Amino acid sequence: MSVNLPFVKGHGTHNDFIVLLDPGNVVDLTADQVRWLCDRRSGLGADGVLRVVETRALPEARAACSGARYFMDYRNADGSTAEMCGNGIRVFAHVLMSRGWEDGTAFVIGTRGGCMEVTVTGAGTYAVHLPYPAEFLGADFRVAVGDSTWQGVGVRVPNPHVVALGVDLGNLGPLHDVPQVTPRLTEDANVEFVEMRAPGRLALRVHERGVGETQSCGTGACAAAWVAHLQKPAQSDWMVELPGGTLQVTIHGDNSFTLVGPAEIVAEGVVTIP
Repeated sequence: MSVNLPFVKGHGTHNDFIVLLDPGNVVDLTADQVRWLCDRRSGLGADGVLRVVETRALPEARAACSGARYFMDYRNADGSTAEMCGNGIRVFAHVLMSRGWEDGTAFVIGTRGGCMEVTVTGAGTYAVHLPYPAEFLGADFRVAVGDSTWQGVGVRVPNPHVVALGVDLGNLGPLHDVPQVTPRLTEDANVEFVEMRAPGRLALRVHERGVGETQSCGTGACAAAWVAHLQKPAQSDWMVELPGGTLQVTIHGDNSFTLVGPAEIVAEGVVTIP
């Protein structure tokens, strides 16, 4: 049976999302429904789906972050779930603010990666504190695209990432196919390709698991900055240039992060989900 739900379409540095307003947890999204919604020809088109659910209405949300009013049920474009989304959570926060569902300058949003603290820093600009320290996954990965290979460093923030440094982004070529990472992690990971530009500044392209190459990735920016920080430990503040815009990352002494960037709403309406 089909169901009608209000939706908002938005993006954070051109990483775009469909935000479904389902506070009462009426819809249990299937992977097929998510793929249909995200299809850019037959659906609304997006890199992922963010479902707004009241924490009290969803047992998974209460277990992940009981102190949040709302839980961000995030799905990649292929229908798979993910722990967190650094760009998506800013869009999610922007929708909550635009609806008056949150009205303060700081609040907590629940995610599968735990409680995320959000602060309004300007008109349509948000700082997200990822409170859990980066988890080092190893520095002996090899990342291959076509005939080119780079050393990769693995880090969880809280999504798993493998970061390749020293990449000439101008000659990287298309990222249509999933980059080959060896040895394989026990789970799929986002893969970042990083070019150092100047002190405290780096450029990034990313292939996101379950999506493909995207214009931006918030947790990927944190992962890339953290790996760069390993090489330059005196540098804690980073500007990360992505195809869709620039994000600011601060790495704190406990290896947690603050991510700052914009969010924009571009459309809204009601969608009939088959």
